[in-house]
Amino acid sequence: MSIALVILAAGKGTRMNSDLPKVLHQIAGAPMLVHAMKAGASLDPERTVVVGGHGFEAVQKAAQAYDEDAVVVEQVEQNGTGHAVMVARDALAGFAGDVIVLYGDTPFVQPETLSRMVEARKDNAVVVLGFEADASEKYGRLVMEGDTLTAITEYADASDDVRAITFCNSGVMLAKADVLFDLLDATNNENASGEYYLTDVVEVARSKGLATTAISCDAAETMGVNSRAHLAEAEAAFQSRARAELLADGVTLVDPNTVWLSHDTVVGRDTIIEPNVFFGPEVTVESASYIRAFSHLEGAHVSRGGVIGPYARLRPGTELAEDVKIGNFVETKNAILDTGAKVNHLSYIGDATVGEKTNIGAGTITCNYDGVMKHKTTIGKDAFIGSNTMLVAPVTVGDDAMTASGSVVTKDIEDGALALARAQQVNKPNMARKLFEMLKTKKALMAKGKE
Repeated sequence: MSIALVILAAGKGTRMNSDLPKVLHQIAGAPMLVHAMKAGASLDPERTVVVGGHGFEAVQKAAQAYDEDAVVVEQVEQNGTGHAVMVARDALAGFAGDVIVLYGDTPFVQPETLSRMVEARKDNAVVVLGFEADASEKYGRLVMEGDTLTAITEYADASDDVRAITFCNSGVMLAKADVLFDLLDATNNENASGEYYLTDVVEVARSKGLATTAISCDAAETMGVNSRAHLAEAEAAFQSRARAELLADGVTLVDPNTVWLSHDTVVGRDTIIEPNVFFGPEVTVESASYIRAFSHLEGAHVSRGGVIGPYARLRPGTELAEDVKIGNFVETKNAILDTGAKVNHLSYIGDATVGEKTNIGAGTITCNYDGVMKHKTTIGKDAFIGSNTMLVAPVTVGDDAMTASGSVVTKDIEDGALALARAQQVNKPNMARKLFEMLKTKKALMAKGKE
């Protein structure tokens, strides 16, 4: 059976105290909405519909940046979760499969859990996702008789016996599209809030003799984010799980709690990551690499055997071939370094390509920006760039070429050539002593004048 996702993302999130829509606050470098979309994408949905409201255009942009085929519809008036799903009806016109309702502020539902819901739908008209919680928690309760879900009762309306139930409602629901909308049409807003509740479809389904059930998942999967404190808790939960997965995959984290990962970080086995390393989005590190302490990587690819840091910064567009070394206080951006290249100290390599086994000396800078446009530096293989060389782009350094330390290179260097581009040194005998005496005398006069 084909699947469609309906992701509810219309809430303002007043408790976030933010101009940003709640679902666009980030966890591990991606909006919460994207986490929910990624989870649903594991089901290979035929359609994805995001229901936006507050900050609609920003929500639409974020959703379609992740999935350009996603349809984003607007819930102009916020009349409850049931109403939000009804707003998605037109976007699902002609769709005959199952609809799973997710929430943009509940980012951690796992693909395996969604697959179990799909399996349970084979024998039921409606499937609800539940979790175990302490009886004191004020969540809606799922009332079960065997495998049958007989009711969803809000905590405020529950009797003491129902409140003693620890199986609670996450809000996530799965049903066949036409059945879901028929059930929603039979609900009403005759309640204290004057809203249409998605949870009411269970009662309607039961009245029509339809089978309903609920499956259970770990409570961590249903974590909702409604405040900055919740956001911090969600970030910590993501990091804990992601670190554990890396460890299980054969990656060494010297001090796991100090390594910060993004939602899409990929690290190969037998890589070692020292403390205080930060991975921004779009980073892949291949096997047997070594990421040293206090390094920051974002939008970068490190091939097998790479050594990065300490105190290195790899910025977007960095592409490192095997056995490349990027040392302390080195920054790269839009840089391609071929096999075995080295940039060991205090350098900036931007908008550049560096050939195989080339060695970049300390203090080298590719001067790539003229104040208006960026320009490229090309360095061949087996070259040696002397310390404190300024490579003023656009410029090319050939294979087996060399620059003298302190050079400012503004012209191309042919293969095998040595470039010297610095002023001739002139030594003035005894001039240092004379200058020191002049300066000392001036300092003494200034001190006397203050007395």
